Amino acid sequence: MDDKQLQLLEDIMEIGFSLVETNLYLDTHPKDERALRLHNTLAGQYQELEFLYNSKYGPLKYTGMSQFPWKYIDEPWPWEIDYSGCD
Repeated sequence: MDDKQLQLLEDIMEIGFSLVETNLYLDTHPKDERALRLHNTLAGQYQELEFLYNSKYGPLKYTGMSQFPWKYIDEPWPWEIDYSGCD
């Protein structure tokens, strides 16, 4: 896994975490317009990064279509990646 792929994966995970947090916040503060705008901005960024990753490196999730042969399992699993070199 090269540095660009690793950085992109880290960016996706960071925004994904923020999406979960804003989602939880909005569950208890549904009328917070500022938080909703932030959540929607993050959701757009997440979609863009996920599309970029999928187009360059293959699917992050198994819900999409795959070329033959099945390639989803060719990369290391998230817990097998050394993130220490990514900053």
